[in-house]
Amino acid sequence: MLKQSLQQRLLQKLSPQQIQLMKMLQLPTLEMEQRIKEELEENPALDEGEELNQDGPFSNEEEVGTHEKREDFDFDHYLNDDIPYYKTQSNNYAKEDQDKHTPFTLGDSFTERLLSQIKLRIRDEKQKIIAEYLIGNLDESGYLRRELFNLVDDLAFSQNIITTEEEIEQVLREVQELEPAGVGARDLKECLLIQLGKKEKTISIITAEAILEQCFDAFIKKHYSKISKKLDIDDEAIKSAMDEIVKLNPKPGNSLIESSKSIQHIIPDFILTESEGELNLELNQRNAPPLKISPDYIEMIKGFKEGAKSNREKEAILFIKQKVDAAKWFIDAIKQRQNTLMITMKAILDFQHDFFVTGDEAKLRPMILKDIAEMIDMDISTISRVANSKHVSTSYGTFLLKYFFSESLTTDTGEEVSTREVKSILKEAVQKENKSKPLTDEKLASLLKEKGYLIARRTVAKYREQLQIPVARLRKQLV
Repeated sequence: MLKQSLQQRLLQKLSPQQIQLMKMLQLPTLEMEQRIKEELEENPALDEGEELNQDGPFSNEEEVGTHEKREDFDFDHYLNDDIPYYKTQSNNYAKEDQDKHTPFTLGDSFTERLLSQIKLRIRDEKQKIIAEYLIGNLDESGYLRRELFNLVDDLAFSQNIITTEEEIEQVLREVQELEPAGVGARDLKECLLIQLGKKEKTISIITAEAILEQCFDAFIKKHYSKISKKLDIDDEAIKSAMDEIVKLNPKPGNSLIESSKSIQHIIPDFILTESEGELNLELNQRNAPPLKISPDYIEMIKGFKEGAKSNREKEAILFIKQKVDAAKWFIDAIKQRQNTLMITMKAILDFQHDFFVTGDEAKLRPMILKDIAEMIDMDISTISRVANSKHVSTSYGTFLLKYFFSESLTTDTGEEVSTREVKSILKEAVQKENKSKPLTDEKLASLLKEKGYLIARRTVAKYREQLQIPVARLRKQLV
């Protein structure tokens, strides 16, 4: 037996345009510039330039889906409508940013630089193919992580090269002679030994090699007493050897990778300046051109209005309307994006006013996404999209908006302070500690307690890890 029931549900559905608007809101300045360029290429009804004396709102709610609506096409709506625009050239530049361009430099890739070197070292064609294959299997740090016996099979199947582990080992030695020193190593120990092998043999270098070869586990755990006992050397000799080891590069591939990347510069989305004690906030839009509806499309609409409309012309009218509507929506979406960014940043500026005036990190107030969302009556997800990808340029540096958000912590006096302030104290305490007897998490917790911050040892450990500070044992140094 069939049963019918009536159920009422409240659903929230986003239109494709709303989804696109949220995506645009998330884009930083440089990516927004690219997004505008793409839209200009895709939509011929959108054009660069400014429309003067056009500041009224527009509606993009019209939809044409039937033949009857095509016949009732309102030309005047498109000819006389206040075409919206947005300006990027009026009062939106920082004084020092006008008419400046950011250069980008490109270099050879990590692999290309190694291949160019290996061609000068190996003449045998078979070994050259093996060497190129080895270089292609290096990771970003310059290490060869795969086992040689696996490479034997790979070369046989992919390159039709029959070889042995011994031959690959021989070619690998040639790869390890390439610059920077240490590339082609299979682990950290081998990487450091390769670099030491290229240095002039001094007592310190010889001692360093002995430490790595015979006491590697004790070395990485900084058990200096075990090293001293096994090698029968004093602390001074260990310190001298350690000074040589710390000069080495544990990730030699990174130096090539970083140099091969284009130089990336952060382009701030907001520019904050101070004038006569007042803070002035501007939206940086130097990369975004002013947009308008293409005059050619306006002329085409005029032409269709004056003449008779055949079936083919009706199809053309529909196409023009769709493109014009899309252009109008895109311009409106940019205006909405700009308004949302400015409203959000002004709220952050008001909330963290003391920090923006002084630049003192201790002045940062505890602030979460909900605080800003309630101030400007927006959704938390909207604030998150703005904060995660936007930067603000101040006289104290350029900051990611996410930097200003932090959880609160209550002191022994009941005052709420930012966790960032606590982290700053932890960092300073570690920097000033006795390097031969570094502070443990328990001692750091006691130090914070003396300053009025009641924090458990586990919380101290969490903050220390967030600051990328190793445990006390690994911070120990011979002095």
